[in-house]
Amino acid sequence: MTTPLQVTARLRDPVTTDDHIRGPADASVTIVEYGDFQCQFCGAAYPNLHELLRQRADTVRLVYRYFPIANMHPYAERAAETAEAAGVRGRFWEMHDWLYEHQDQLDPVHLSLGVEQVGLPPDELNAEVEGRSHADRVRRDFVGGIRSGVNGTPTLFVNGVRHDGGYDLPDLLAAVDAAGNA
Repeated sequence: MTTPLQVTARLRDPVTTDDHIRGPADASVTIVEYGDFQCQFCGAAYPNLHELLRQRADTVRLVYRYFPIANMHPYAERAAETAEAAGVRGRFWEMHDWLYEHQDQLDPVHLSLGVEQVGLPPDELNAEVEGRSHADRVRRDFVGGIRSGVNGTPTLFVNGVRHDGGYDLPDLLAAVDAAGNA
C-alpha cells in the first residue's frame, strides 16, 4: 500500500529587517505569521502567540506579515495600512496589539480613536491610509504569502516550514520546542 506524498509548504520570502519582528534577533525559532486583523481565528491565536513569546522569550521571535482577506473582512486592509503607518513611526506592535484587542472596533471612526490611544496623530495616519501610502507594503506581504502557499489566516511558518497544527498554546509550544531541538 502506498501513501500519498505529503508536500510541506515552505516560506518563500526570507525574513528581513523590513519585517515587523518581536523577539531576539538571534532566536533559535522564528515564527512568521500571515494574519488579518479582522479575522476571528487570528484574534483567537493572538493571545496564544503573545503567551508563547512570554514563555519562550529567549528562543522565539515572531514576524508579522499582512494577509488581509478583503472580500470577507471589509476593514482588514485599512487596519493593515494603519498598522504599517504606525510601524513607520516605530509603533507597529502597539498598533498590532490594539487592533487584535479591539477586533470589533475596526471601522474608520473607532480605528481613529485607537490610533489616538496608541499615541499617534490620527489625522496624519488617516491621510496616509486614505492616500494608500502603505498599500504597496501590505500587497507585498500578501503576494509573498500567496507564493508561500498561504490560503487563509492565520498561517504560521515555524523556521520556514508551514505549521499545519493547531493554534492553541500547547500545540504552539510543542511546535516551537520541536523546531528548537531540530
